[in-house]
Amino acid sequence: MHLPPSTKPPRDNALFNPTSSKATLCVHRKQYIFLFVFFFWVTKMELIKADAQDKLGINVAEANGVDDGNLVKEIIQTGLAKENLSKSVHPSPNSNSDDPAGDIKPAQKDHQEDGFCEIETEEEKQDSATEILGSDGAVKRITSTESHEEKEENDDIIAVSPKTNGYIQVIQPDIHLPKPEAPPGLSPSQQQNEEVVTRSKSLSNSFTIVNMPSIGEFIKDRSNSLSATISKRLSFFKSDEGDDYNMNHKANSFHSGVTEFNISGLKVTVKLKKDDEEEEHIKGRITFFSRSNCRDCTAVRSFFRERGLQFVEINIDVYRQREKELIERTGNSQVPQIFFNEKLFGGLVALNSLRNSGGFEQRLKVMLEKKCSGKAPAPPVYGFDDHDEEELSDEMVGKVRVLRQKLPIQDRLMKMKMKIVKNCFAGNEMIEVLIRHFDCDRKEAVEIGKQLARKHFIHHVLGENDFEDGNHYYRFIEHEPSIPNCYNFRGSTNDNEPKPAVVVGQRLNKIMSAILESYASDDRCLVDYAGINKSEEFRRYVNLAQDLHRVDLLKLSQDEKLAFFLNLHNAMVIHAVIRLGYPEGAIDRRHFYSDFQYIVGGSPYSLNAIKNGILRSNRRSPYSLVKPFGPGDKRLEVVLPKLNPLIHFGLCNGTRSSPTVRFFTPQGIEAELRCATREFFQSNGIEVDLEKRTVYLTRIIKWFSADFGQEKEILRWIINYLEATKAGLLMHLLGDGGPVNIVYQDYDWSINA
Repeated sequence: MHLPPSTKPPRDNALFNPTSSKATLCVHRKQYIFLFVFFFWVTKMELIKADAQDKLGINVAEANGVDDGNLVKEIIQTGLAKENLSKSVHPSPNSNSDDPAGDIKPAQKDHQEDGFCEIETEEEKQDSATEILGSDGAVKRITSTESHEEKEENDDIIAVSPKTNGYIQVIQPDIHLPKPEAPPGLSPSQQQNEEVVTRSKSLSNSFTIVNMPSIGEFIKDRSNSLSATISKRLSFFKSDEGDDYNMNHKANSFHSGVTEFNISGLKVTVKLKKDDEEEEHIKGRITFFSRSNCRDCTAVRSFFRERGLQFVEINIDVYRQREKELIERTGNSQVPQIFFNEKLFGGLVALNSLRNSGGFEQRLKVMLEKKCSGKAPAPPVYGFDDHDEEELSDEMVGKVRVLRQKLPIQDRLMKMKMKIVKNCFAGNEMIEVLIRHFDCDRKEAVEIGKQLARKHFIHHVLGENDFEDGNHYYRFIEHEPSIPNCYNFRGSTNDNEPKPAVVVGQRLNKIMSAILESYASDDRCLVDYAGINKSEEFRRYVNLAQDLHRVDLLKLSQDEKLAFFLNLHNAMVIHAVIRLGYPEGAIDRRHFYSDFQYIVGGSPYSLNAIKNGILRSNRRSPYSLVKPFGPGDKRLEVVLPKLNPLIHFGLCNGTRSSPTVRFFTPQGIEAELRCATREFFQSNGIEVDLEKRTVYLTRIIKWFSADFGQEKEILRWIINYLEATKAGLLMHLLGDGGPVNIVYQDYDWSINA
């Protein structure tokens, strides 16, 4: 396309005509300048390469495919072989060479290391003069008397030491800085007598014959240098050799135990282990047999932990089959019994006597100097259950299996309720199957159906009756909508003969107490949930929880029921934290306490149902409008008839402000609850400020104020569980007739881990 003459742009001669107006100085001028500089630079580089080829005999064009380090090496070696340079490293001002960089004759090594450029020169004359490179490119010669005088007015002068054996010496940098390295390939003989000169920033870039290394190679070289420096410094601290400076730091490190030093901005801390602090390696094994909730066993456990001794504990309440082994080895079942390897040491009395005499360490060393043999008590193995008890199948299991296969289980419509119920069958259908397969009359079939309902194999879909012949709908317990969501349900119910609820509760108490003794702090305020999750004791507890499916809760006494559900609640909290994690907010907490359920006695129980439904006699929870159990709920038969306010100090919900986790026995439930209440109020449950006439109470009292009564009555009730000091202050406030302010403490919802 051709432009009209009127629109054709005029030729831009601004580059050649200085008198042109500013309007004509446009983009074209910048382009001409750039092209002129580019062609000048290319011509300059060609002259440098030609000069290097003529004087050093190297084909630079062919060397362009070689990396910079090898090219420099070739130039250095060739130059040193051809001539012994007698001129300075800088070009002479009188040089008539066409090379813009000057006639550079000395062999050069431009190696970038830590920001310095190294130049090596060789002189024919052996004198003690010193050469200094100035910013103007000239070489100034100084005599030996002037070599050490510092010229402060010239900031661009390179500090160079006097010549030695014809070479220029450089003032060495600090020993902590990374040392420069020669280019790869130089012979050791060349490196021995070569000294380093640092080039000033004012030295012209034209002094370099070859191109600078690429940024990638530069970063790689710097990384290799840093890694080599760190390795060298670390290996130095492991060795016994070093200069006096490093030896002094090494000696100081033995006194402090920690040595700190900085390398290129990286702080490294090395802790040197003292010989006297090294733990003596024990080849043998310490084993002791114990029981849950045993004071002597707790004393032995604390003794070993205080001395940092590793031991294996065999709790015969958890590993019941090992009790036979204990009797065979000691002749009785008393605990604790301590073994050093296969040798019986004794119990707590023997341990105290040897400790008081001061001979425990010597005895331990003698008995454990050999490796443990196969005759010693074996540690518990994860994943293996005891088979000392035969699991008896329920006598009704055979009939249940036939019914599961033959009954027409399907969704049905309840016409009276206009409601669809899923996975159910009619009562008369079950009667027909029983008569046909078990050769019984209708009355006997109805009785069998009632037995199945009492043993929690089947339930009425609405919980209205146990079992009746007719068009009533029933379903198996595993088909109820809420049962599959229970965390002690594994796809099917436990069809073994149900154990008595009191027996299951005792085993639960012993296993969970053993878990706390191993994975909780001494005051039970902190719990190691991760350790519990990996333990063999917890695996056995999860298996034990399946025995709760069809237990008969109605046979429990009031104290047995109270202890049973207190222990079950605290155990479920630990299980819930391990499986779900602890909730963060109020909404998550509501789901946590309502959705985590166990199937117990044929019915689902959540943490909220146990606390507010069973233990609080079916009362509403704080900020709730409905009761846990509605009218007609079968679980109302299990509810405690009377509320005991002490239960609030025996229930742990996994937070730091809640009471400590503990488990109770039916025989001493009242005394144990009073003890738990006393410990709670003596720790942080109440504070009394006499000057402000203020009592700071736990927020638990506010949430469940209906369980405790009026505020003044609550304070008088709390006096019975306080230590003498707090009790005296509180009695003084209540007795002088003045007003008493009650402030409720903030509740810490963080997990007790």
